[in-house]
Amino acid sequence: MWQANCRRMHNLADWISGTVMGGCVGRRTDGQGSVRISTRSKKRGGRNEPLKKERPKWKSDYPMTEGQLRSKRDEFWDTAPAFDGRKEIWDALRAAALAAECSDLELAQAIVDGACITLPHGSLTESYDELGNRYQLPAYTLAPPVNLITETCTDSKDPENTQKQALPPASRQEFQLRVRLSTGKDVRLTASMIDSIAELKKQLQEHEDIDVSCQRWFFSGKLLTDKTRLQDAKIQKDFVVQVIVNMNPPTAVIPK
Repeated sequence: MWQANCRRMHNLADWISGTVMGGCVGRRTDGQGSVRISTRSKKRGGRNEPLKKERPKWKSDYPMTEGQLRSKRDEFWDTAPAFDGRKEIWDALRAAALAAECSDLELAQAIVDGACITLPHGSLTESYDELGNRYQLPAYTLAPPVNLITETCTDSKDPENTQKQALPPASRQEFQLRVRLSTGKDVRLTASMIDSIAELKKQLQEHEDIDVSCQRWFFSGKLLTDKTRLQDAKIQKDFVVQVIVNMNPPTAVIPK
């Protein structure tokens, strides 16, 4: 499975590289994470460092839950293309950030290279496109805060809650799951907490004609395997699942 995903990684990078054209206006954030437009900045003759494993460390002004962090990230990425920037560049940065957070640096580096993005410090916090336009990503898009509140921290000490969590659901309760494709399109799938990612991949294939082998599902920065069920990842109806779509799967070579 992982070897196949690594092979698809290069095709994903080629797809992003082929769609990125022209420059854009960068964005920067203030101390509270609010977005504002910055002026165009040219970077000529700068160095390009490989993406480093280290992620930025930061502390939220208030203890933040995982759901609040996801909402904050979604708000940033959803508004990024609206600020005179190239949507393809923001899509590439978003995909690279997701891959880096789930420790797939090889995929993240391939996306960055395929989109001709330069990293002067080896970090996605500051980058430049091939025309020298500057992009800045806030720390919360790349790593969780040090004071993140996990959803299980208060329940882990309670034996009764632990026993309830271990019990299977009594019935299948369906809801509309929001899936956001790397192409920028949102799709709603009919799902339940006992559905596996493999089952939902097949449903997405039926809706959007996207082969299951071309789909990589992420949630909260983590890659979801085919055997993972929504209840295992604690994915609920109000959450958004990210799907990186490889538009150019490898073609079979016919021997002569």
